[in-house]
Amino acid sequence: MSFPKGFLWGGAVAANQCEGAYLEDGKGLSAADMLLGGDVHTPRTFFPSIIENKFYPSHQAIDFYHHYKEDIALFAEMGFKTFRTSINWSRIFPNGDDQEPNEAGLKFYEDMFTECKKHGIEPLVTLCHYEIPWNIVKNYEGFYSKKTIDLYVRYATTVMKRYKDLVKYWLTFNEINGASQPFGGYMGVGLVAKEDLETTEPIPTSKLKDQPQKRYEALHNQFLASAKVVIEGHKINPDFKIGCMLINIPWYPLTPNPKDELATQEMDTIFNDFCGDVQVLGHYNPIGLKALERQGIDTSYITEEDKALLKEGTVDMYTFSYYMSNCITVEEGSETTEGNFIGGVKNPYLKASDWGWQIDPQGLRYNLKRVASRYPGIPIMVVENGLGAVDKVEEDGSIHDNYRIDYLRSHIEEMGKAIDEGVPLIGYTTWGCIDVVSASTGEFHKRYGFIYVNRHDDGTGDFARSRKDSFYWYKKVIASNGEDLA
Repeated sequence: MSFPKGFLWGGAVAANQCEGAYLEDGKGLSAADMLLGGDVHTPRTFFPSIIENKFYPSHQAIDFYHHYKEDIALFAEMGFKTFRTSINWSRIFPNGDDQEPNEAGLKFYEDMFTECKKHGIEPLVTLCHYEIPWNIVKNYEGFYSKKTIDLYVRYATTVMKRYKDLVKYWLTFNEINGASQPFGGYMGVGLVAKEDLETTEPIPTSKLKDQPQKRYEALHNQFLASAKVVIEGHKINPDFKIGCMLINIPWYPLTPNPKDELATQEMDTIFNDFCGDVQVLGHYNPIGLKALERQGIDTSYITEEDKALLKEGTVDMYTFSYYMSNCITVEEGSETTEGNFIGGVKNPYLKASDWGWQIDPQGLRYNLKRVASRYPGIPIMVVENGLGAVDKVEEDGSIHDNYRIDYLRSHIEEMGKAIDEGVPLIGYTTWGCIDVVSASTGEFHKRYGFIYVNRHDDGTGDFARSRKDSFYWYKKVIASNGEDLA
């Protein structure tokens, strides 16, 4: 098992889950700012305005905005080659449709990327990581409006021009295929039903009204926006590497029943392949389109002009998040399990995390080989992978997170095997390299990082940072280029 020379080891976060400073220095509200906290049993809730004296975990998050130099120094101590983060669109254009960008926001990211480069860390930047300006959600129906395409392209080209000598690797949208699921209508494409915008009580995110037709049209507009940014980005700097980013979940048939196999094939087509085919190959999968039509989606919104743009604006690399796998069966009454954006049927061969996500290292290798076979030759990166767990701080301040080390070790081993089997994997960024707010539950209690942040679900904590055992382990992994996993 060997990782290639120059392999991009690192970690990943998102602005809305780490930065805080939610209205500081001219930043506007984003979709993520409107979500209150929850837990494993209680979904996060949404309300269309900020409620006083309520705890919004993203408003301060882990205060990366004021701690970024300290945090980047810790990443450098681990030996990071790359750091994946996102730009909060509403920090650059507070309302999304402002005439001029916010200079304070531009300066913050310039300083942060400069700090990364000072430590020899290559930024990997997501342009839209569930951070759509609230004004665009409220007044434009998110990406359902064609106007939002132009607003996004203007934002993206503004930051690409500003950071063209600081950032080489860009991702257009985070987990773009999340829009195939109802909650993706809110976080993914910024779509909220009129009645939910007029609610007088907070709504559980699981109860937000789904609008499937509008949701898929909005996803199509994201494809168009991504294609335009790829084209314009390459004009700004031909050396840019611009990628897509998807949730990748292996789906296994629970039984040998051919009906289970067919149901699994359809889920793979809609969830894993649909978006990747558009962004990598430049065209819609006809089997996927037929599957949408069977769901009642009218796909006549896809024009010949759109098809030409999608063909021209294909991405340079394929990146994805990987946490767990799911099973599928047509049999009713099967035990289910939780997951990233979507759960499934429980696999009797797998264990699960405290939050019910099934742990399947071999599923990562399966996915890597599947992607490499479907899109031959395109560079691949795993840009999210990690274990959400409860960490105990000992009396001496140490944190013995061997469970996290075991999880990551097993996944890195499978990545190495996939590379040996021909997968062109160029990088790996764990989620999150430092504790962040959980996107799905809004908790601090669910921790992922190598670095512990003293911040808690009741709003207490002084934001102090400390190293977990996994910090020293990952440092050793990077120093040995993946050879020393003990």
